[in-house]
This record gives sequence, structure tokens and C-alpha cells, in this order.
Amino acid sequence: MRTQIGIASAAIAIIAASSAQAASPQIEKNISMGLAQEIVAGVIEECAKNSYKVSVVVVDKAGQVAASLRGDGTSPATMEFARMKAYTARVRNQTSLEFMNLTASGDAQALRQIPGVAAIGGGVPIKSGAETIGGVGVSGAPGGEKDEACAKAALARISASLN
Repeated sequence: MRTQIGIASAAIAIIAASSAQAASPQIEKNISMGLAQEIVAGVIEECAKNSYKVSVVVVDKAGQVAASLRGDGTSPATMEFARMKAYTARVRNQTSLEFMNLTASGDAQALRQIPGVAAIGGGVPIKSGAETIGGVGVSGAPGGEKDEACAKAALARISASLN
């Protein structure tokens, strides 16, 4: 009888300990729909200051599209390029322009074989502190550096929301 009580007490202690762990889950930071929409609107506004017609894609922590918008007068290809730039920024944790420069020569060129990445400017990682929680890609301005500048300016405007 005492053995059964001891086993039952041990089982209850294990269950209680696992319940305590389950009660305090880790909260994963990610891109909300509202934040994704803010980023898209900010990029469009920044690029419009220079009369750039662009498309914008925001991907979440998993690299999945959270929001996208094809700008008036843009080529249909800008949507796919923007998605690839955002994905590159997310999975590489660096701008797609930095990725382009990194993979320009040598053994690093093999990284361009990763499906879905783009070695051209316009993708910027979205960070909460040191953690990359998404990426934004912009396509359509006259040059990847200009796409990237719009993305960085939009992220700077909402930086308080990321921490």
C-alpha cells in the first residue's frame, strides 16, 4: 500500500511540474498583421517621396508572406522580386544587398543556390532587438539600393513597435 502511495505521489509531482512548465510558455515574437500593414504603408509612402512606383512584401518569422501590395504602374515581376528579397533578408538575417556582396565571388556563390533567395538590393530584415522576426522586400525603384533605402526608412519609423 505504501509503495502505491509513493508511486502516486511521484506521479502527481511529475504532473505538477510539467503543468507549471506548460503554464509559462515562451512568447514567440513575430510579425502581426497590423505591423505588416504599417510597414507596407511606410515603404509606399517613403518611395512615393521620390516618385518610385514599387511593390512591397513583408514575410514573417517563418518566411511566409504576411502582407503584400503591388504598387500602381509596377511590373507584375516586382511582386515576386519583392517576396524573394524579403525572404532572403529573413533567412540570411542580413539585407539582400549584403547577401549580394557576400556571394559575388568565391565559395560563397554557392549560397545563391538556396531556393527563393535573391542576390539584389531591396530586402531588409525586420528585427526585434537582436532577433530577426521577418523581412521586408521592395522592388520597382530604379536600383536595389533605392528599394533598400525605402525599406530602412519605413522600419526606422516603426522601430518603437519592434521592441
